[in-house]
Amino acid sequence: MLKSLFSGVSGLQSHQIAMDVESNNIANVNTVGFKYSRANFSDLLAQTQAIATAPQGQLGGKNPVQVGLGSTVSSMTRIFSQGSIQNSDKNTDVAIQGDGFFIISPDGGNTYKYTRAGDFKFDAGGNFVDNNGFIAQGWLRDSTTGKVDATAPITNINIPPGLTTPASPTSEMVLKANLNSGPLVQSFSPSYAVATGTPNHITNPGEGDAVDANGRAIASGNVGVLFNEIGEAFSLQKDQGIWASFLSSKSVATTTVGAADSAANLDITLSLDDGSTKQITTSNTAGTLYTQDQNGLRYAAAINAQTSVTGVEANYDTTTNLITLTNANNNAAASHNIQISSIGAADNSGLSATNDSITAYKYQYDSSGSSALVDSNKTFTTLADLRYAMEQQANSEGGGTTSNIEVIVNEQGKFQITNPGGTANDYDVNIAITGISGSGITENERFTRNMEALNAALPAASGGKAFSQSFNAATHSSSIDIYDSLGSKHTLRMEFRKTAVDAATGSTWAMRLSVPAPATIDTVIPYDEKDGSVRFNNDGSLATYNPPNLSFTGNNGSSPNQQVNLSLGTANAFDGMTSFDSRSSTSGISQNGFTGGDLVGIRIDQSGTLVGSFSNGRSFGLAQIAMAKFTNNEGLSTEGGNVYIQTANSGDPIIGTASTAGRGFIQSSALEASNVDLSRALTQLIIVQRGFQANGKTITTSDQLLQTLIGLKQ
Repeated sequence: MLKSLFSGVSGLQSHQIAMDVESNNIANVNTVGFKYSRANFSDLLAQTQAIATAPQGQLGGKNPVQVGLGSTVSSMTRIFSQGSIQNSDKNTDVAIQGDGFFIISPDGGNTYKYTRAGDFKFDAGGNFVDNNGFIAQGWLRDSTTGKVDATAPITNINIPPGLTTPASPTSEMVLKANLNSGPLVQSFSPSYAVATGTPNHITNPGEGDAVDANGRAIASGNVGVLFNEIGEAFSLQKDQGIWASFLSSKSVATTTVGAADSAANLDITLSLDDGSTKQITTSNTAGTLYTQDQNGLRYAAAINAQTSVTGVEANYDTTTNLITLTNANNNAAASHNIQISSIGAADNSGLSATNDSITAYKYQYDSSGSSALVDSNKTFTTLADLRYAMEQQANSEGGGTTSNIEVIVNEQGKFQITNPGGTANDYDVNIAITGISGSGITENERFTRNMEALNAALPAASGGKAFSQSFNAATHSSSIDIYDSLGSKHTLRMEFRKTAVDAATGSTWAMRLSVPAPATIDTVIPYDEKDGSVRFNNDGSLATYNPPNLSFTGNNGSSPNQQVNLSLGTANAFDGMTSFDSRSSTSGISQNGFTGGDLVGIRIDQSGTLVGSFSNGRSFGLAQIAMAKFTNNEGLSTEGGNVYIQTANSGDPIIGTASTAGRGFIQSSALEASNVDLSRALTQLIIVQRGFQANGKTITTSDQLLQTLIGLKQ
């Protein structure tokens, strides 16, 4: 009978403990990072009144007869399920989503404690502490490397108040851009001006006699890669070009037209510029005698009937009885000059096979740079070549090279021809430009149209000027501020200009780098500019570029010869500069330098890195919060204050960064709420209450039985 009393007492004690546990859970329903516990019941030893027996013969076996002696609380289980994440307005609040604990220390890192409560803040000394004043542990930024090394031992997280960052000079500039390779561009600028003089191209292929604003000789521009005024490419091919003359071709017969009978006729053969010939003859009336004027007029008429083919016009002078041949060089006929290749035996026109007049010449494009600029074989590559060839020919038409005809390419990229006079060989200039076609050559209409604008009459010594349309180069520019060792800004400007195209290998662009004076990037004048080039493969990928780096000196007290690497991309790849048939544009440009700045704010990312924002616009990691993971979280012992300590059954902490090796990630401006479920806890209270009441009933019932037993004596 007494056993039932003691069983009831043990039940009351067990349920009292369970009540204590649930009360504690409910009390901490709003405790940040709290993990609720569960009381685990187990029965006590049982009193055996009869042991179990095995079956014997026809008698079956019997089970043991045991009477339990009550219950006890054998263990407590802490449930480490995820608590809900609650956003906060405090940027130093952090919550763990997943497994793991923050590491804190009350003694500068000699001993560690662990918590899920991420209500951290900075104290007056810049320590990152929890509500107990324990300092969070992690890794600090190395001032030498500028990195946070998460493989080093953990230490107190401390960010000194009023932290500043010194200036960092630029050591690398990265550019990602596309330079338009297509036949129509939106970004272009006039070709470089080309003054008078012999082009360097004659002795140094690839260069012209153009000069930049600092007087340096530069490549004037391969005409084959230039564009007209609306950005359309000329795309000149070999031998395309123009006919150009500065005088009409004119020939006067050496003898007079003869009077003759019907047997006398015109019989002249003209050689055309395309290599063909044209024979011109006249018919007569048998038995008719013709006077000089009659013959002269009908001869001239026969020649003029073929002007559309030969370009040659004839005029008969009834006073002198001479025929004059003229080719104005202003049509697209197959001939621009007068070349008499033969005269018939009975011809009495007064014309002679020596009456040739050559004033128009072909100026043909050759991309190889093997230019010839004299006589009838005039080929050009650059604008400087073409300018020089035209000027030489214009001056030779006046009877020698002492004429003063000036041909330049002005700052607008236009050919400019001036007839200022002032020499004994002055003459009336009559400019005639037409396109080359025929003999397997297709006329380049865009190039012809640009040059035809020069067609004009410039009287001798008039100072008259004629202009072509402008020649433009595809261009693109980008700029970025770089920093010296003092943190001073200097604008680095990059200008790109298309200079060449190779059908087999790709295109080449000139690159000019410049900085504002007094800063320098070159060792020759002008010191504030440096020229280079960028070459592309025929698939638009980057082939190579030069220079690979700059030696920058600010000349303002900063460190001289600052090396700045230019990162324009990887060879044969598309990760930097490219040249596709699309608009020239800069898609990315950056550099790694910055001026000094003060700390203005801190945020925490998912890896637990404390990222500092500075007044200079820079942001970088100042420290990183360490996290610990245990083999058995339930083996940790609580010390109060939301703090756990390691025990023999928790295992050693595995320390590392968030989001690695099974550790959860960190969410900033948030806290992990208690994982206590009130509905579960209140339900559990009812269960505990009923259990407690039932155990109380066993005691009162046993008491009544004892009373009955005692009453038997009475």
